Amino acid sequence: MLARVTGNPFLAPSPLPFEFPDFDAIREEHFRPAFIAGMAEQRAEVDAITADPGPATFENTIVALEGSGAVLQRVSRVFFSLVSSCSTPGIREIEAEVAPQLATHADAITLDAKLFARIEALFAARDDLGLDPESLRLLERYHRDAVRAGARLGTAEQERLRALNAELSALSTEFGTRLLAGANDAAVLVEDPTQLDGLAPDAVSAAARAAADRGHEGAHLLTLVLSTGQPALSSLTDRGIRERLHTASVTRGLGGEHDTRKVLVRLALLRAERAQLLGHPHHASWAVEIGTAGTVDAIDAMLGKLAPIAAANARAEAAELSAAAGFPIEAWDRAFYAERVRRERFDLDTAALRPYFELDRVLHDGVFHAAGRLYGLRFAERHDLPLYHPDVRIFDVFDENGQLGLFVADFYARDSKRGGAWMNSFVAQSRRLGTKPVVLNTLNIAKPADGEPTLLTVDNVRTLFHEFGHALHGLFSDVQYPTFSGTAVPRDFVEYPSQVNEMWLDEPEILANYARHHETGEQLPAEQVARLAESRRFGEGFATTEYLAAALLDQAWHRLAPGAEMADVERFEAEAIEAAGVAVPTAPPRYRSTYFNHIFGGGYSAGYYSYIWSEVLDADTVEWFGENGGLRRENGDTFRRELLSRGGAVDPMEAYRAFRGRDPELAPLLTRRGLSGG
Repeated sequence: MLARVTGNPFLAPSPLPFEFPDFDAIREEHFRPAFIAGMAEQRAEVDAITADPGPATFENTIVALEGSGAVLQRVSRVFFSLVSSCSTPGIREIEAEVAPQLATHADAITLDAKLFARIEALFAARDDLGLDPESLRLLERYHRDAVRAGARLGTAEQERLRALNAELSALSTEFGTRLLAGANDAAVLVEDPTQLDGLAPDAVSAAARAAADRGHEGAHLLTLVLSTGQPALSSLTDRGIRERLHTASVTRGLGGEHDTRKVLVRLALLRAERAQLLGHPHHASWAVEIGTAGTVDAIDAMLGKLAPIAAANARAEAAELSAAAGFPIEAWDRAFYAERVRRERFDLDTAALRPYFELDRVLHDGVFHAAGRLYGLRFAERHDLPLYHPDVRIFDVFDENGQLGLFVADFYARDSKRGGAWMNSFVAQSRRLGTKPVVLNTLNIAKPADGEPTLLTVDNVRTLFHEFGHALHGLFSDVQYPTFSGTAVPRDFVEYPSQVNEMWLDEPEILANYARHHETGEQLPAEQVARLAESRRFGEGFATTEYLAAALLDQAWHRLAPGAEMADVERFEAEAIEAAGVAVPTAPPRYRSTYFNHIFGGGYSAGYYSYIWSEVLDADTVEWFGENGGLRRENGDTFRRELLSRGGAVDPMEAYRAFRGRDPELAPLLTRRGLSGG
C-alpha cells in the first residue's frame, strides 16, 4: 500500500479488473486530498443540477444525483475499510479530521433548498412520469431521505441539525478509536504457561505469537474479541485466569485514557436532540421508522415476548451448571462448566472438534461448496491484484453466465483491526454504471504460528458461513442504481440472508464434505455429528438472554429524551437490563455500553434488535427450504431471484411475501431456540 507513485489514484477509476483498488499505488497521503477533491467535485455536480434553467426531470435531477460523487465514493470505500481492518495512527488522524467534514458535506447536499425543490416537484408528479418501478422507488427514496434529514426544517433548525451531525460523526469516530486502543491494552498477559491449562495447543501457539508480536517473548497474550464472552473461557481450567479475562472484557471503556463513557453519553443525548428536531420523541422512533419493523411498539412486542422465557431458561441453566460445579458459578465460570456439562450429557467436547475444522477446507469444501450446489457458483483464487495486507486473499466468482465479481477475504485478527466480523464493498454493482461487485468479508480468527494449521471453533465456522451470506447478497445484486445495490436494505432486513446461509453448515452433505481431520482427512465421525446436532439447543437460554440484554440496552439508550440526566453509565445500564427482565448475572449483555461498537461506533444505533428480527424470517425460510427439498439448485435459484438479487430496489417484505407466499411466522424461531414454553 505504501509504494510511491505519481498522482492520486483515487481521482480516476482504478485500471485494475473490476476497478479493484490499486493498493500498490495508494498511500496514506492520498486520502486527504482525495476527500477534498471528491467533496468539491460532488458539490460542483449538485450545483450544476440546481443551476439547470429547465424544469426538473428524473434524468437531470435524480439520475444526475445518483451518478455524482464518484471520486468521493472511491476514496470512502477504501478508506473506511482500512479504518476498520488495517488502521494506523495516520489513518485514525485522518478519520478524526474528515468524519465531521463528510457529515457537513452530506448536509450541504441534503439540505440544499434548490435541490430539494426539484426533488419535491418530481415527487409530486411521480405518478405522471412514466417511470419503471425501480426508478420510481429511487425518486421516492431521495425524497424520503431528504425529508427525514431535515429538508423541510426552517433555517435555524437546519443550522442546529448541521452542527449536531458534524459532532455526532466526530464522536462516533472517537468511540471507535478509543475502543480499539482500549481493547488492545486490555489483553491479558500470562507469564506462567501452566495458567493456560485446558487451552488447545494451537490456541496456546496463537497466544504466544500475539505476545511476541507485542514484544513479550516467552509469554502468552489472550487478546479480546469484541463481545463480552471470550472464547478461552470455555477451556481454561484456572479459575483465576478466567476471572482476569472476563474482568478485562467487561471493564473495557471504564476508566483510564480509553474511557468511552462521556463519548457514548454525549452520542445518545445528541441523537435524542436530533430526533426531536426531526419530529420524533426519541432516536429509536426516528431510526426504526424506515425499517421493516416500522415502530418501536412492534419491537417491544417481539422482544417482550422473548425476554421472560429466555431469562427463565438462562436462570435454570445457571442453576444446573452451579450444581455441576459444586458452587454458585459466576459469569466467568459459565462457559467452562457449560462445556463440561455438554461433554457429560452429550459425550461431546467441542474443543476436540477443532481439528476437523481447518480454515481452508471449511472455506473451499464448505462455504464455497454450498454456494456451488445451491447457486452454481465457482471460485478461483487469484494472486495478481495488490493487497492492503499480506493476509488478504482474492477470489474470482463465476456462475454459468460468466464472472459475477470478486470476493475478498480478510480472516485473521490483528491489533489494527476492530473486533467482530463484517462485510463491505469496494465496488457496488450497478447496471446503470456498468459496475460489478467487489465484496469483502472480514473476520477476527486468531492467527497460529507459522506452519501451523488454522483450526476453527464451531462458532468460527458459523461466522464464516454467516458473513458469506452477506457476500452473496452483494455478489448477486442485479439492480440499475447503486443506491439499491446488494445489502442496501433496511437494517432489520440486512441480517436475514446471512442468517439463512448459516443453515448450510449443518447440512449433512456439506458437513461431510468439509468436516475432515486436518491431518488424516478422516470425516467427522457420524456419532459426533449426531451429538453436535443433539446439543444445538443446549445453552440457548443464555445465548438468547445475552443477546436480548444487548438489544434492549440499545433501545434504552436510544429512547432517552434530549437533555436527560446521565451521571452514571453503569447504573443506567443495570437499571435498563433489570427493567427489561433480562438481568441474569451469569448472562451479562453480549456487549456492555462502553464497548458496544455496533451502536456507538457503527451503524446499528437503535437497530441491534435486527438480528433476532431477521431471524424470524430466517427460521421461516429454513422451513421453506425443508418443505421444498433442501439443498437443491432450483431452491437456490428461487431465493436468488426473489430476494438476493433485488437489493433495495423493491420493498423487502413484499419480496419476502412473493418468495414465501405469506407473512413470516414466529413459531419456527421459538422452536429453533427452544423457547416455545415458559
